[in-house]
Amino acid sequence: MIIQKTREEIELMRESALLVSKTLGMIAKEIKPGVTTLHLDKLAEEFIRDHDAVPGFLGLYGCPSSILTSVNDQVVHGLPTNRPIEEGDVVSVDCGVLKNEFYGDHAYTFEIGEVAPETKKLLQVTKESLYVGIREFKIGNRVEDVGNAIQKYTEAHGY
Repeated sequence: MIIQKTREEIELMRESALLVSKTLGMIAKEIKPGVTTLHLDKLAEEFIRDHDAVPGFLGLYGCPSSILTSVNDQVVHGLPTNRPIEEGDVVSVDCGVLKNEFYGDHAYTFEIGEVAPETKKLLQVTKESLYVGIREFKIGNRVEDVGNAIQKYTEAHGY
């Protein structure tokens, strides 16, 4: 069932999502070789709480962390660890925030230093595919249209 939101509710949702973006921006300044994803998790929790919000993942379904991290070929929604990030790693950070009774949730994939050319290409094509999918969000389209556009785009690039 679709529950329509008021303009005021949409603004509250935007504030939650904006705090996620700011948290990921803070992480962007801190993520580098030698830093652990557990350290990033601690920083994220402090940042979120300092902005009058609650980490959206912490405790949700038993989740022990404020962010979810996936390093290199680790499957999505990995938990932060004490393993130091290394030059050439690719680290996806998923962040959720609960503010004003609404959740914000998105992720970003960070390249740590110089990554392999084939990895750079994958990251470029997948980022471009996001925008291909977003263009399909319009009246009359279905979720299937979004997924189909993304699939066609990535397959055309060999993925």
